[in-house]
Amino acid sequence: QVQLVESGGGLVEAGGSLRLSCAASRSIFSTGTMAWYRQGPGKQRELVALITGGGMTNYADSVKGRFTISRDNAKNTVYLQMNTLKPEDTAVYYCNADRRGFGMNNYWGQGTQVTVSS
Repeated sequence: QVQLVESGGGLVEAGGSLRLSCAASRSIFSTGTMAWYRQGPGKQRELVALITGGGMTNYADSVKGRFTISRDNAKNTVYLQMNTLKPEDTAVYYCNADRRGFGMNNYWGQGTQVTVSS
């Protein structure tokens, strides 16, 4: 049963922009925190940005001022707008919804590849 589905990745030149989308099942999305992680080649998965149900956001230092996370509660969708992309942003980006505090699972999407060429 698919719970989180990402889209929007691709190949872009340095300085370009991409917008990632993550559509979630309503039972998962609800009003809980949603997050984007990424895993670059040979690197550990890292938190990129998160947004709470109330709209508070937090970003990794490496993306502050360039990336914006947002959510549309009516569409059960979270977005990651990525501007001024750099080659070091190249990674597989994963949508996450950790619902273990609610007796559910820690949900991950299948990942979407973002490649930034120099």
